[in-house]
Amino acid sequence: MSTADGVRLRPLRFDDWSRVHEWGSSDTVCRYQPWGPNTLAETQEFVRAAVDAWSGRPQTRYAWAAVTVDQGVVGMGDLRIRSVKWRQLDFGYVVHLDHWGQGIATAIARQITDFAFRTLGAHRVEATCDPRNLASARVLTKLGMTHEGRKRQVIELRDGWRDSDIYSILEHEWSAVIPAAAP
Repeated sequence: MSTADGVRLRPLRFDDWSRVHEWGSSDTVCRYQPWGPNTLAETQEFVRAAVDAWSGRPQTRYAWAAVTVDQGVVGMGDLRIRSVKWRQLDFGYVVHLDHWGQGIATAIARQITDFAFRTLGAHRVEATCDPRNLASARVLTKLGMTHEGRKRQVIELRDGWRDSDIYSILEHEWSAVIPAAAP
């Protein structure tokens, strides 16, 4: 998948692990996450599982590397099918610290959400973020997602229990916000 802003998504490959480890071992990048900072072995295990998910039948997880022509792997996105029957999916994304503030997270999230609706036929796509992560909340809002509320103390992080803000977008909302993709 690709977008005009130069960020392209491709399936994550095991040889991406060293780049993934650059952000997966960063205290700053992992601040709001239930994972990390990762050891080398944890990163390799994560990447191996993400790569293996591409061959799952039925496939319930899609893990992409976000790449640019000049920088290589700059982040990743992860989409999971939570309910086949109800066509509900959720996603997450991460961007290498060196590329924060460049619109890459928005490009990743937009492509993943587009894939969820256009390719997988989603009815509802959601994402969560730590309420302190204002940049991530802005990304989700830019996509046209609705802030549905806050779940209290759902994940225990290194600095204590974390709340999660829930954002979602429905099929009819997405089609109203995003123009039809070119063939």
